[in-house]
Formats: sequence, structure tokens, C-alpha cells
Amino acid sequence: MIFRKDKRIRVSIEQATHMIVGLGNPGQRFEGTRHNVGYMAVDRIAAQSGIPVKRLKFKSLYNLASFGGKRIVLLKPQTYMNLSGQAVQEAMAYYKIPPENVLLLFDEVLLDVGRIRLRRKGSDGGHNGMKSIIYLTGSQDFPRIKIGVGDRPHPDYNLADWVLSRFTGNELKVLEKTLDDVVAASELIIRGEMDQAMSKYTS
Repeated sequence: MIFRKDKRIRVSIEQATHMIVGLGNPGQRFEGTRHNVGYMAVDRIAAQSGIPVKRLKFKSLYNLASFGGKRIVLLKPQTYMNLSGQAVQEAMAYYKIPPENVLLLFDEVLLDVGRIRLRRKGSDGGHNGMKSIIYLTGSQDFPRIKIGVGDRPHPDYNLADWVLSRFTGNELKVLEKTLDDVVAASELIIRGEMDQAMSKYTS
């Protein structure tokens, strides 16, 4: 907090109008897994903004940054994936940010590695992190970027095992370009240019 002596008003420097949330699971054993590609995307935005996401609050690692012409919160929930809504709800309430200003980044097994898909809002699509967020906030009005992590090698492959597996070396090379696209698309969305972002990046 800062204190203005002239008007005797305390003004918070922790103000933000938008939030970008990367979904994943905390802990070293989950680093680099397909389910954690949302974390990777937020880390890429943070690196390009020069702002490390290392502050602890809202059951999350977070920080504030200037991005897309807005003051935003970068958030990585430190609950497990299926409890992501607890962290997101707390941060939204603290900053008074509506769902339409909260951009969610998460993995999608129905998209090949290298592809992304943008949506203005919608259902959880079977994603456990999204289920938790929609349930606890009571809203589906979250813009989102689904990041392709590839489907299982065969239908009998356990889905949980698949999303908790790590990318291959070749997939990681492809993912580098994908994450740059996610950053660029996120900036357009934060600027309020969803139509342009969807036209350019949805695949």
C-alpha cells in the first residue's frame, strides 16, 4: 500500500483488470508433463514480461505484470488440477475481475501438439480443471486457449497416465513455436481483439 499525505488516501498498488491463468499440477514430479502446458504458457508470458511468477497467495504462485496494454495477474494455481477453481475464485474475488476478463490456458488431448484453439466461453469439455473453475465460480464466460498435447497412442491407453506423461524431444521443439503463438494470441485477447486472435491462431 502507498499513502498519499495530501488527501490522506491509501491507494493499493495491487490493482489489476485482467487475469491469465495457466492450469497444471504443482510439484517437481509434474514438471514438463502434458497436463502442465498451461503452466508453461504462463511462464513464457512471464519471461517475456520480465516478471517471475513466484509470489504465493490465493493457493497459487502469481505476480502482476503489464501485458497487452493492461495491468494483469499471472496465476499458476498450486492446488491439484481438479481443485483449480479454489485458486481462481479467490484471486477473482480479491481483484474483482469478472470471468470475461480471465483468460484460461490449458491442455487439450484432442489437438495435436503444435495446434491451439481459442474460445470466447463454453463448457468444461471434460477437462477437470475447467470443471472445478466453472463449478466454483458459477460461470462459463471465461475466454480460453486450448493447447494441443496430442491424443493417446491407442484408445486403451489410460488417459490419466497419458496427460501426466512428458513430451518427446521432437514435441518439445514444436511446442516452442506453439507457446510463442499462445503468448501472441493472449496479448490480442487481453487487448480486446478476440476476433483477430481467433482468425489468426485458431486451428
